[in-house]
Amino acid sequence: MKILITGGAGFIGSNLTRRLLKEKHVVTVIDDLSTGSMENIKDFKENKHFHFELGSILDIDILEKVIKPVDLVFHLAAAVGVEYIINNPLKSIEINVQGTENVLKLSHKYKKKVILASTSEVYGKNGNDTLSENDDRILGSTTISRWSYSNTKALDEFLALAYYHEKKLPVVIFRLFNTTGPGQVGDYGMVVPRFVKQALLEKPLTVYGSGDQTRCFTHIYDVINALLPLMTNEKCLGEIFNIGNPQEVSINALAEAVMRKADSSSQIIRHSYDEVMGKNFEDMKRRVPNIDKIKKFTGWSPTLSLDNIIDDVIKYNKETLRF
Repeated sequence: MKILITGGAGFIGSNLTRRLLKEKHVVTVIDDLSTGSMENIKDFKENKHFHFELGSILDIDILEKVIKPVDLVFHLAAAVGVEYIINNPLKSIEINVQGTENVLKLSHKYKKKVILASTSEVYGKNGNDTLSENDDRILGSTTISRWSYSNTKALDEFLALAYYHEKKLPVVIFRLFNTTGPGQVGDYGMVVPRFVKQALLEKPLTVYGSGDQTRCFTHIYDVINALLPLMTNEKCLGEIFNIGNPQEVSINALAEAVMRKADSSSQIIRHSYDEVMGKNFEDMKRRVPNIDKIKKFTGWSPTLSLDNIIDDVIKYNKETLRF
């Protein structure tokens, strides 16, 4: 297939590109490199089946040029990371809303299938034991900037489903829960690579808040394995799927596991959210995915544990950063 990946120079997009090229697909990546990196895609430059287009999904002419010849669009381009979103609210809203509308409009014009990346952030502060695709969204005030991201990605989903129902555009939506692994950087608030780098440098591991909040982390390799069936399974059209690993861990326990596996003598220090994120920041206590639906539709379930993730991130950092 001829496949376009928007945001393909990012962490997830570059890993998806690698896998699709390995399976002999022709891949075009469009990225404005605001959070992506040429370093992520340097290995593909000599591959005759790979093409890179430097540009933004806000540029309708460039976007039309790359959508027109392909068969399928993986729409991954979006604002990434809580810290980036808080520091760049206007750009985040514009990219997520206008950019996605551009992708859907042109995909409809040229009759291309779209696989749309969304996020567990759409659930907001819903504290259910596990979160299913049809669960209610519980959000904070509009004065809390992080909830703008939740709302823009929810609007992306509304737009995609409207195109599916009204215009018969083939669309599949997936919601990611804390994807991480080798190659991810901690620049935009990603906690696992940040902890690993701090531990290897024997610097304090910086925990935000009490550290009692829990999260679920999914290995990037598991995520890519989940995405591939969505390309071809016609039963998935018009559906939303959680992609995540239900293994839950507190941030304090994560920090301790990283220090143990890195054989680090680092200490844990805690910062209040106000110190790191500024005033008017809210976090949630837990967020655990229910993945029964994607198991039923595709048979996928994660195979790599949190221990696997930490080991792989440590190995990557030691090899590439020469710790």
